[in-house]
Amino acid sequence: MAALVLEYSAVFMSDKNVTEVVLADAKGIARAARILEAGGLVAVPTETVYGLAARADSAEAVAKIYAAKGRPDFNPLIVHVRDAKQAETFAEISDSARDLMAQHWPGPITLVLPLRRDKSLTRAVSAGLPTIALRAPSHPVMRTLLEAVDFPLAAPSANRSGFISPTSPDHVLASLDGRIDAVLDGGMSDRGVESTIVAVRADGAIEELRPGPISIAGASAVNSNAIEGPGQLASHYAPGKPVRLNATNAARDDFMIGFGDIAGDCTLSSAGDLNEAAARLYDCLHQGAASDKPCIAIAPVPEEGIGRAIIDRLRRAAAPTN
Repeated sequence: MAALVLEYSAVFMSDKNVTEVVLADAKGIARAARILEAGGLVAVPTETVYGLAARADSAEAVAKIYAAKGRPDFNPLIVHVRDAKQAETFAEISDSARDLMAQHWPGPITLVLPLRRDKSLTRAVSAGLPTIALRAPSHPVMRTLLEAVDFPLAAPSANRSGFISPTSPDHVLASLDGRIDAVLDGGMSDRGVESTIVAVRADGAIEELRPGPISIAGASAVNSNAIEGPGQLASHYAPGKPVRLNATNAARDDFMIGFGDIAGDCTLSSAGDLNEAAARLYDCLHQGAASDKPCIAIAPVPEEGIGRAIIDRLRRAAAPTN
């Protein structure tokens, strides 16, 4: 796969393409399906963030994802499926996993499961691991698109690797314009932070690899530094500027992101609503990245409920990049 990534990287460097933006109506979804069938890349709306989709059964198409994002090839991708029945084609489904699917699919939770190696997925989506990350999204546009194609879709977040995740078509174009074929415009994402990722172990135990919109009762924290799913790198979601957390006021050089009673240049939620804060998180970070202020300061956010996912993303955004 590394050779394919280098090949496509060379293409992107030498011949910048035109990225078309199509509305997420019947005509636009049909256009996206044709591009994907031909092995192209389409940024697609989900209930969490925009994903960069390619057919997951094609090594060449998946290599284009890695090249467009500049993503390290040891970092596996989430494969999006229609339902549990399609998931069974690609993974070993235990009773614990089946229960989670019944409770939370379609929705913003990704399950890391043992891979069925004799099936058609390209090994690139799992980065050579013996597991596969699967999700059945609830966004109506993404569900319609999955019904329109006869293959699953690999779809990590539609941004350059390590940078701020996108919750709007403009966010996608900010880092991928000219590097992908199309953006399917479904408006702003509702949830605003990526899916919860849990690994379902052979003994039925459930470990949380990445917090997200859904909390699983009884799930333990992962006890390994090994990369098993997206979003586990120490430095991620970075705006390209120093980020200061738990700030109660702004310094002269800060773009201030407020929360609750603490105001700012933009606010996650003036009402202190964590769901609103999650939905606005990446948009505020994008505004901070685009501002002329050299630093970003962020007000304290409670680490409870979906606040756990917000804090997780902010800590990674604030982590040193090297």
